[in-house]
Amino acid sequence: MTWWRLALSGCALLLAAGIAAAAMPAGLTQAAQAATAARTQPLGDDPPGFWYGTDSWPVPVSGKAPYSEPGLSATYGGYIGMTGSWSYWLGCRGGFLAWSAANSAQADTNYTKYGKGIGTAVYWFMGGPGVDPHYNGSAAEASAWGARQAAQALANAAREHVTYPVLFMDIEIPGVAPAPDNGWNSVYTSPCSGVVKQSFIPAAVDRADFNGFAAYVKAHSKYTPGAYSAAGIWASIFGTGSAASIPRTDEWTYEPETANLSGAPVGWCLKSGGCAQFFGGVTSGSPNALMWQWSGGGGVRNAIGDYDQIDAAHLR
Repeated sequence: MTWWRLALSGCALLLAAGIAAAAMPAGLTQAAQAATAARTQPLGDDPPGFWYGTDSWPVPVSGKAPYSEPGLSATYGGYIGMTGSWSYWLGCRGGFLAWSAANSAQADTNYTKYGKGIGTAVYWFMGGPGVDPHYNGSAAEASAWGARQAAQALANAAREHVTYPVLFMDIEIPGVAPAPDNGWNSVYTSPCSGVVKQSFIPAAVDRADFNGFAAYVKAHSKYTPGAYSAAGIWASIFGTGSAASIPRTDEWTYEPETANLSGAPVGWCLKSGGCAQFFGGVTSGSPNALMWQWSGGGGVRNAIGDYDQIDAAHLR
């Protein structure tokens, strides 16, 4: 998710009543059957259970269904799109959405019609406590801010055909407007101002934001909350103590990466060398290690887009 690529104008803030009732992913009624089918189909990736997929900005998936991963001799195994962003939601200049309706539809066709891959998954570009319009430094307010973001994420996801049961919090330091750190380490004069008024947020307050989002998702939907980040970024936000520990949280990571598509991974390791690095106490051997953005994000670009390795064996 290379956030510095694009900045679009925002939309108005909206929290709709009845969000919880609409929060079930559209495809989860058939998820168990399709997941079983996916594990028994030829994968075009190794070892069994793994699929290649893409995320965020559109990539050129062409030809007839069942669709193939662009640039690789493999089945198109899934699409992970941004269902929302704190800055877009609040109408900030620089807020954007990274979504491809075409790629989502192609991934869904492979999943629902051919039993291949995971279909569509979604993530929310998460705002830290420092971009909370009501920031007061307390863990209680940070938790409430996380819950408000989760409510909007669920409302947005209900408008898409989401088949994957994990909703990811995208937690990173993007280096783009309106808040280069997304409000995880700095407090801003207002969410959209870009002006820092305090250059420190306790790790416990950051963790309260995370916990508020996760708790709301668990209480108001059929999704499992997950986290997208990388080990170094995670530690720079949450430290290395108890606030950083999430050993039983589903994860999607993005380090290491390569611009060379011929080095596509087998399992959790690139053919060209380097293995996926998870964070917060999760390792590649954990059932909570679900995805790896191995090319295209974090500034390591290729000629096509963001590429992911997906372990469908741990779908629940």
